[in-house]
Amino acid sequence: MHRTARIVKVGNVLMGGDFPVSVQTMWKSPLPRFEGQWTAELQALLDRIDRLAGLGCDVLRFAVPDETSADSLGAIASKSPIPLVADIHFDWRLALRCMEYPIAKIRINPGNIGARWKTAEVVAKAKDKGVALRIGVNAGSLPPDLTDSRDQVGSCVEAAEREIAEFEALGFDQVLVSMKLNEPSQVEAANRLFASRHDYPLHLGVTEAGPLIAGVARNASALVPLLREGIGATLRVSLSDSVESEVIAGREILACAGLVKKGVRIVSCPRCGRASFDTHAFLACWSDRLYTLKEPIEIAVMGCVVNGPGEARHAELGITGAGSQVLIFRKGEIVRRVEAADANKAFGEELAKALVR
Repeated sequence: MHRTARIVKVGNVLMGGDFPVSVQTMWKSPLPRFEGQWTAELQALLDRIDRLAGLGCDVLRFAVPDETSADSLGAIASKSPIPLVADIHFDWRLALRCMEYPIAKIRINPGNIGARWKTAEVVAKAKDKGVALRIGVNAGSLPPDLTDSRDQVGSCVEAAEREIAEFEALGFDQVLVSMKLNEPSQVEAANRLFASRHDYPLHLGVTEAGPLIAGVARNASALVPLLREGIGATLRVSLSDSVESEVIAGREILACAGLVKKGVRIVSCPRCGRASFDTHAFLACWSDRLYTLKEPIEIAVMGCVVNGPGEARHAELGITGAGSQVLIFRKGEIVRRVEAADANKAFGEELAKALVR
């Protein structure tokens, strides 16, 4: 099955159709307060958004629990290099307030937004402002009559379909849909079922996926099969970890699904008792910089000569330990031999050369 969804515009990011699957994350702290004056805290947040964009984040979502948060998000949205999304629960008036600012999308939950007339007000303003809406269905916050159903997959799809019907009756189709459950197999089943019935673009993710290792495993298990079938226009890898980890994990999941054609691919050994080079420390120092690269390049970080130039001969650039020294190689051929203390400087120089070729 290969699915082509209708196209929905989220700021300057187009989702659906043949456009690339975009990577999202969600900010994990309360927004700094904005009271009519730009502050150092707001600038620090904007700088962090710039770094996230460099890592490959296409869209960033923020929780908006009150009017102060809505105004702060509006101030940031006017300067952000990527589209920002407001995540609204319970109070439809917050969605209306957010749309007074250049916020690209509003996420609402059909289980807790309230009476239908409130949804109608949100839809009317979204239509007027050209703002996309995401129907965010979570297994833990379904409409009351679906809450006790044993068929969580069917209930999530039905909840989404009910909301879509309301939006369609109001003449609004700039809609994305997410159905997030904690069990990867249920995430697969719900999105496949929805995709077989509708052409709205899907926002993929596993809710409450867990800490870094468990969360990446669960998201990869659910998302890679769907992405290979053409299901999914955007994704967020929910982790009890940093926003940077979520973005990098999203990129790697897209790569596993065969959907990334540019940027860095890092291969590295796990390190063992033979290692004479601390791959863990080196990657901690270099990962963020490497993931900002837009050029298609494979980088190998290996611990010893056993798995150095030989096993990683396919890499455009690699580094490995060799006793008290470090070797830097290209396509398996050694180009530099330096002392360990000079490894970062030498690698940086060779990386610069590799990128201009």
